[in-house]
Amino acid sequence: MDQLWANRAASAEAAIAKRHYRRLWRLPGTQLGVVAWPPAKAQLAFRTWHYWWQAHLLECLVDAQVRDPQPERKLAIERQIRGHHWRNTGRWTNDYYDDMAWLALALERAGSQAGVEQSKALDKLTEQFLNSWVPEDGGGIPWRKQDQFFNAPANGPAGIFLARYDRLRRAQQMADWIDETLIDPDTGLVFDGIKGGSMVRAQYTYCQGVVLGLEVELAARTQDARHAERVHRLVKAVRDNMAPDGVIAGAGGGDGGLFGGILARYLAVVATQLPPDSLEDVEARDIAKVLVETSAQSAWDYRQTVDGLPLFGAFWDRNADLPTADGKDAQFVEGAVNASEVPERDLSVQLSGWMLMEAAYTVADEPRPDPDDAPDDEESAQ
Repeated sequence: MDQLWANRAASAEAAIAKRHYRRLWRLPGTQLGVVAWPPAKAQLAFRTWHYWWQAHLLECLVDAQVRDPQPERKLAIERQIRGHHWRNTGRWTNDYYDDMAWLALALERAGSQAGVEQSKALDKLTEQFLNSWVPEDGGGIPWRKQDQFFNAPANGPAGIFLARYDRLRRAQQMADWIDETLIDPDTGLVFDGIKGGSMVRAQYTYCQGVVLGLEVELAARTQDARHAERVHRLVKAVRDNMAPDGVIAGAGGGDGGLFGGILARYLAVVATQLPPDSLEDVEARDIAKVLVETSAQSAWDYRQTVDGLPLFGAFWDRNADLPTADGKDAQFVEGAVNASEVPERDLSVQLSGWMLMEAAYTVADEPRPDPDDAPDDEESAQ
């Protein structure tokens, strides 16, 4: 793997560790990420903790362990899982299916790639996703319990998890529901969701990411060509509509701080895991690789440096702002976390930068495919 991006990913990890890691309520053997830096007292006490941000912190730790296996980091993964479970009052579940899907993805990878197994938790979460499938109500699975909003941020990551957890039939049903229901016919991008039969037409970067991830999983695990074809279409739509000058568009802080990093994660999955069976596959892999590399270089160039460690911007195509403890904190409003006054203060923004550095490391040693080396359509059909 490329040492430059390994070093940058390690620096991003070190920055999060120094600024955000803390034991939960001083309990030994626990860890969570403080949701802001510099933190307020309430944040240090984990009165706010944001379940799905912590799931992404766990998955970033798994990324780092894959990149550079270390006994101490495996312990950090164990502490993070324990802290999450205890802060969630001894439960794995909550009322939001998208939250649970992010945790399921992180726990599955912690077991399969870092050797930290949580089979009972995964079985519990699997049951949540399988039992919430309601095509008779217009879904999909809903965004949260007792809700009629069926969206990509719930169905995408839940589908990825179910594909990895050997529930391929349901994962394919979820992918088909998204493709039939949420695709913008004009741009090819994924709409946010559908509520009461009406389309919620917002188009977020992370929605594109999770659908790419789901379709790549299915392309790699089935013989059905429709999944790769959807990847081809969506990668081009992202390039053309969500990456000005090749840099993934930002979405500010709060929950939006994670959106770009999630797209980068799954673009890296496209670049490294989409089977290169045709010229179109090779082209999609190449587009995804270039988007990750261009975004990562720009984010690195526009970072701030504090005590020798990076602080990433909420927008990767402009200078990062240095946060202070003053100003308005991020707020939880109607199921979502709004940004801090300076979005770079939010853990979500810094996790996204770390995700991007890990994604760049992942694609760095993937040689850009030569289209002349791909099988032609006649060969790939045989």
